[in-house]
Amino acid sequence: QVQLVESGGGLVQAGGSLRLSCAASFSRYIMAWFRRSPGKEREFVAAISWNGGSTNYAESVKGRFTISRDNAKDTVYLQMNSLKPEDTAVYYCAAAARGSIMMVSPRAYDYWGQGTQVTVSS
Repeated sequence: QVQLVESGGGLVQAGGSLRLSCAASFSRYIMAWFRRSPGKEREFVAAISWNGGSTNYAESVKGRFTISRDNAKDTVYLQMNSLKPEDTAVYYCAAAARGSIMMVSPRAYDYWGQGTQVTVSS
């Protein structure tokens, strides 16, 4: 069974940066980040192919966030720059055994981490 553990969340001012990490016991899984803000559904943020060669981003984070992975370290990253108050959410790491990086529905993913809180102050 794949286990996912996120870290790196915290409080940052608008315009600042954070890097989230997801330690995962995975091999050839599609990895993704989702987030959930209070009162909202869980939404797709970014996904990366198993070899890191392809990525997909939500329009709201394009140009500001970068997803990457280091399979030798079993870790996926989400570099978040130019953070905005509307980026405030619990961020979740997810893994899918099959499919593509174009999967944006949470139901397409098989494994989830516990989440890490990101708070952006204005």
